[in-house]
Amino acid sequence: MSNSFETSGLVNDSSRRNFLKLAGVMGAAAAFAGSVAACSPGGSPSSEGGSEEGEGSIQAGISYQLSTGFDPMLATGATPLAANLHVFEALVELHPATREPYLGLAAEDPTRVDDTTYEVQLRDGATFHNGEPVTASDVVFSFERVLDPANESLFAGFITFIDSVTATDDTTVRFSLNYPFPAFSQRISVIKIVPEAAVSADPAEFDLNPIGSGPFRLVSAVKEDRIEFERFEDYNGEYPARVQDMTWLLLSDPAARVASIPSRTQAIEDVPYLDVDQLATSVEVESVQSFGLLFLMFNCESDTFSDRRVRQALHYAIDTDAVIEKALLGNAAAATSYFQEGHPSYSEASNVYGYDVDMATSLLEEAGAQDINITLTATDTGWVARVVPLIKEYWDAVGVNTTLEILQSAAVYAPEKVDGGNYDVLCAPGDPSVFGNDGDILLSWFYRGGTWMENRARWSETPEYAEVQERLDEAAQLEADEAQAVHAEVVNIVSEEVPLYPLFHRQLPTAWDDEALDGFQPLPTTGLSFIGVGRN
Repeated sequence: MSNSFETSGLVNDSSRRNFLKLAGVMGAAAAFAGSVAACSPGGSPSSEGGSEEGEGSIQAGISYQLSTGFDPMLATGATPLAANLHVFEALVELHPATREPYLGLAAEDPTRVDDTTYEVQLRDGATFHNGEPVTASDVVFSFERVLDPANESLFAGFITFIDSVTATDDTTVRFSLNYPFPAFSQRISVIKIVPEAAVSADPAEFDLNPIGSGPFRLVSAVKEDRIEFERFEDYNGEYPARVQDMTWLLLSDPAARVASIPSRTQAIEDVPYLDVDQLATSVEVESVQSFGLLFLMFNCESDTFSDRRVRQALHYAIDTDAVIEKALLGNAAAATSYFQEGHPSYSEASNVYGYDVDMATSLLEEAGAQDINITLTATDTGWVARVVPLIKEYWDAVGVNTTLEILQSAAVYAPEKVDGGNYDVLCAPGDPSVFGNDGDILLSWFYRGGTWMENRARWSETPEYAEVQERLDEAAQLEADEAQAVHAEVVNIVSEEVPLYPLFHRQLPTAWDDEALDGFQPLPTTGLSFIGVGRN
């Protein structure tokens, strides 16, 4: 179901706090009702800590609903991805907070046999949650099913350098590569290892009730309510669970999420910017600069947006700095590149979209696109829903008659909508840095493979897309410093073509009760992590 908005006056309202307050009024009553229901008898989990290591409970407030299952070959939503960090292991892991690599199921760092061959020895005694040992055959199966085109895994685009994976014995895996890939050891962190027997027996059941080898076992998940975990007693890796159980309350309503801490939860993600100062008087609050972006994606196959000048014009028409100030209280940075400033791969793009009404109008005139009618589709994430009415006003001001369509994420990416090419422009958040922080993985998420550029943006038949693939293939075989220069070329292409391109990179505010939690760190990505976290 879509919603229409009357937005007149939002851009000219000089008070950004008044704007945010007005934008939140409609959800206040629902949030209050939700909070009351959640606190009714039987609805509130225990929040008691445990003084002994491995005892006690953690409760957390999560902002995104659960829209998919947990199979790590398929799950890309923010909530299942965060959950899977606790349930599954890769051979090598990246710490969610520090982004530093550490050994997962690997007993030691991967051994480089030659430029295109690596071997990995498995951790002794590693078992899955069903009691079965983790074997080299499970590792081979986990990689091969992602690489199989029939499975249409989004993660396949991250490991195109792998030619084959074989088990040399029960505990040793050999990787043969298509070409030298210096980032091999860290990149294999994107593939979580699953039990072949359980997945093969019933893939649908595994998706709903996953079996991993991580420090927590998933107990239950209710789509719009909660996810429950318990400590996996037989885990013998680097970061055993430091509490007995954990409950994630799925609180998509910002007011309900804020109201939950510290009485019902010990940590919440995605703190509304308007509530940061208030929460900071009672709990710890920190905003971490992230890659996490808000992007515009165009249906490049449509008559209107097949012309890049129209796509560029709509970027120039937005005063992004003003949007950030009004809707996010300044907690973001306008995009000057695909990467945020400070990222190791950052270089200023050849096209930087400052606010330029004359340029926007001129480009629309050149393209013969004056007085066009478009629909701006957006996800219903709280902060996104505050941004898009402002975008509408800026576009209306240059003669683009804009209708807003606000949908839940699952509906946005349904075959009837974006995945079927049935849209004009999409405004949505994205954060592939949950998979890794190197330039190749961040560019590959949106610009490699069929999901985004072929099925969604529909830009894959262009010569520019082909050039991007060539440049990404070239960079993948280079050391990081050499790859950065090639990635800059890719950034210049996508900044000129803007099939999908960021408006800004935002800061992520997280709140937690440091008197209750020991070792907690906020993330530079969406989600929360309780890897290595205990109760005081």
